[in-house]
Order: sequence, then structure tokens, then C-alpha cells
Amino acid sequence: MKVAIVHELLTMRGGAERLTKVVADMFPEAPVYTLLYNEKKLGDWFPRERVRTSRLQKFAKFSTNHHLYLRRFSKAVEAWNFDEYDLVISFSSAFAHGIKTNGKTKHLCYVNSPARYLWDRTFDVQNRAGWLQKKYLERTFHKLREWDSEAGERPDKILAASKEIKRRVELYWRRESEVLYPCIDDCWLDQSHVETCESASPNQTTNKTYYALASTLVPYKRIELAIEACNKLGKTLKIAGEGPHKKSLMKIAGPTIEFLGYIDQKNLVSLLQRARAFIFPGYEDFGIAPIEAMSCGTPVIAFGKGGALETVRAGETGKFFDEPSAESLASTITDFESKNYDADACRKQAERFSREKFEAGIRHIIKNM
Repeated sequence: MKVAIVHELLTMRGGAERLTKVVADMFPEAPVYTLLYNEKKLGDWFPRERVRTSRLQKFAKFSTNHHLYLRRFSKAVEAWNFDEYDLVISFSSAFAHGIKTNGKTKHLCYVNSPARYLWDRTFDVQNRAGWLQKKYLERTFHKLREWDSEAGERPDKILAASKEIKRRVELYWRRESEVLYPCIDDCWLDQSHVETCESASPNQTTNKTYYALASTLVPYKRIELAIEACNKLGKTLKIAGEGPHKKSLMKIAGPTIEFLGYIDQKNLVSLLQRARAFIFPGYEDFGIAPIEAMSCGTPVIAFGKGGALETVRAGETGKFFDEPSAESLASTITDFESKNYDADACRKQAERFSREKFEAGIRHIIKNM
């Protein structure tokens, strides 16, 4: 079977790129098609000789602002010819689902989410823009929504990253899809990691002194809720990660809030396994970070909507807060501290999202196609 893989933008490291790498490792002979490629950032995951870029790649050296190419992305993915392949596996967050295949070539599309800025976050994006940019985005988004609805009919089979994404696929594209959860890296579940966490992270959570958060520091992650809640309660919160929202967050942080910047996986494991709980305040499509925290035996306090509802088990591996406010989160933290959470139960829950199970799911689906 001759296979090709499509990922929209290989310009940064993230959960979507990591998942694409898992499938690329499953099919080592498959070329990887992408609209734009940054070899400096992703060359070790996706070597240059394996990558097929779009005609837009020649413009990438002039600007890293991908919004400049929005109107061109749909035409660029349609320009690729996959006639020589038996199967194309695409990973879509906006455009990859719109590739065109003939009747012979099968198209399996893994949807991280239908484009949020075209649908449920359209007004949020437009309201942050200036007057002239807003007019441009209104026209552009309207045209792209029409294209997006049509392109949603093209894949032969659609996989959704969560039940939340499955709901959006049905709402915006009128398509049925099957849920296949993303996986965490093997290193979070290997035996040496578990033994390290067991020795450093006893079942008792009540003797731990700080809360942890690891995230890209951007507005939609709603990290300010965690900061304001911990300010109010006088709790220590250690924040790992970098991002454009960092300065704004530092301005509202009290003396118990620590910004650690980017930390590598070894230090992240140490941070998580010694935390009383991992705080996950955003409304996420799925969210891999809570699973990584649970693999360390650490329970999670999460906003009770979106993907967290599918990964965290209330009362067993964490607790949810109901309203997107610092007051609701602070109240939940107080309630959380009245109960002890079992580290083994957290680790067992994380095992549901292993790479082995994800790969088995992909093979089973391809076989049935």
C-alpha cells in the first residue's frame, strides 16, 4: 500500500505535529505534504528529503505571518496530486481535509478541529483586529467558510480527536466521524518514569505545597483565572511555558505566583510529580497536558467543558470548576483540598491514552476502510 501524509503547517512543535510524527513513524516510506515547512524547528521530526511543500513555500522567507496566506491555502491544498497513492492520511485544523483525491485513492482525515476562527471564534478574532483588518477578515472568513463546508465532504473517513470535535464536525460539516483520542509520548508511560513518579509522588496529595500549570502563554488558555484564584487564596502556583501573553500575566501575578519559563521534559516531570494538582483553566478541544500530569500521579483541576471532560475523572483523578471565573476556580481549589486523590488511579487513567492504543486504532480503521 502506497501512503502519503498531509499536515497543514510544519512550522512549530505542538501536539498536532507530534501526533503526525507518530503516524509518519508508522509509515516510514510515506512522504509528508505540508503548506509551509520550517526545517530549523522540525527537521529532526520530519527530514527535508521526506517533506513535500506547497507552492507557497517560496514566499515563507519573506514573512512568518501565516494570516497573509489565508486566501491562498485552500487553492494550495487542492493543487496537490495524490493519484499515485492508495491512501492519504491528513491531519486537519483548517485546510488539510480539503485535498482532492480520485475514486481510487482513499482519504482518511484526522480532525484536530474545524477551523475555530472560521466558526465559533470568528467574532473573537475580528473584534481584536483594527478597522481595516476587520473588513478584510470579514470577507476572507465568509469565503473560507463556504469552501470549508464543501471541503468537509471530501474525506472518505473522518476521525475526531474528541467527542467535542465530533460534535463540531457534525455541526459545521454535517458529517459523521469516529473518535480516536490522541496519545501521549511513550516516555510518560515507560516503567522508569512510573518508578520515578512513585518514589517522588506518594499517594497522599495533602502534604504537597504548590499547584502547577504548563502551557503556552496565550489568551485563550485563560491562565489569568489560575493566577487570580491563587492570588485570592494565597496558594503557590508554578507556571511553566512561554508566550506572547506572559507580560500581561506577570502584571496581575501576586507574590505566590512563579513563572518558570520553558522547561525540558525532565524538569517538567519533576514539577508535575511534586505538585498538589495540575490546573487546566482553558476550554480546550482535547488537551494533552492533563494526561501528562496524571501520568505523574498528579490529579487535575480543570474547567468543566471541552476535552477535559473526556480525560479527567471527577472525584477520582481530579475535580472540575463550572464557571469560567477566578471565583469558581478558587472555590473548587478549596473543595479539592478537603479530599485525598490516589496517584495510582491517576496513572492508570493516563494509560488509556498510550501510543500503542492509538496506533492500534489507526491500523484497525485503515483495515476496515
